[in-house]
Amino acid sequence: MSQAGVLYVVATPIGNMGDISARAREILAGVGAVAAEDTRHSALLLRELGLQRPLVSLHEHNERARAVELVGRLRAGESIALVSDAGTPLISDPGYQLLQAALAAGITVSPVPGPSAAIAALSASGLPSDRFCFEGFLPARAIARRRRLAELAADARTLVIYEAPHRLAACLADLAAACGAARRACVARELTKHFETFYRGSLGELAERAKTDENMARGESVVLVEGAAEQAGDSARLDEMLQILLGFLPPSAAAAAAAKLTGTRRNDAYERALQLARKGPDDPA
Repeated sequence: MSQAGVLYVVATPIGNMGDISARAREILAGVGAVAAEDTRHSALLLRELGLQRPLVSLHEHNERARAVELVGRLRAGESIALVSDAGTPLISDPGYQLLQAALAAGITVSPVPGPSAAIAALSASGLPSDRFCFEGFLPARAIARRRRLAELAADARTLVIYEAPHRLAACLADLAAACGAARRACVARELTKHFETFYRGSLGELAERAKTDENMARGESVVLVEGAAEQAGDSARLDEMLQILLGFLPPSAAAAAAAKLTGTRRNDAYERALQLARKGPDDPA
């Protein structure tokens, strides 16, 4: 029996072709086939790279059936590259069913990391980036979107959302209503492309600007929102949790556990853990 092939999850540029990695190009040149969200789009990418590889469509409407076919080819020894239209596959893009089927069949899955719109936007947004919540696309229907935002509004992590151009203004208005108009935010548009733009300000300011600035609704956007401020009750809960954990764990481990359980930033939890450890269990907090 021949050795099974490898499923490569290959990140591709989100706009600027200069962001393709040398390894991504090497992998794309060497695989037996490229599974693509849109074969027409990926054909242009391969042509830009000077490559010719067989393309197989893999999108939300055919992924289940296509996964069976591709796993069969992988088991027969053929390596396959999975790509999306832009950025890192599976991040709000098809591919999960193929990935699960490949893993279930014992196929090696190897990431070829590179561009991601969420990470690119976060890195230059000016908002806290040590902890964040990637939400992807919010529900398209207004009622469902507002319900989801109500659930996210109290999260202390920076919120990262993908939004379509025609829904951007409504999304910002709903965010301002759910999180408060004063909450800091950023809209990153056309990342790495010629018209790349970052709009920074409060949610109220950005929601108002989206009503009149037509450029904000041109191209795909990443919306980032600063996390909710820690409340006094959260601080008391953190102390209570740390005081228990410090009886069994060193400060670093206690802080890591308490941060995860309370939603506190890990650095803040660690600083508080050190303070409590210095005071000792019998000292007043």
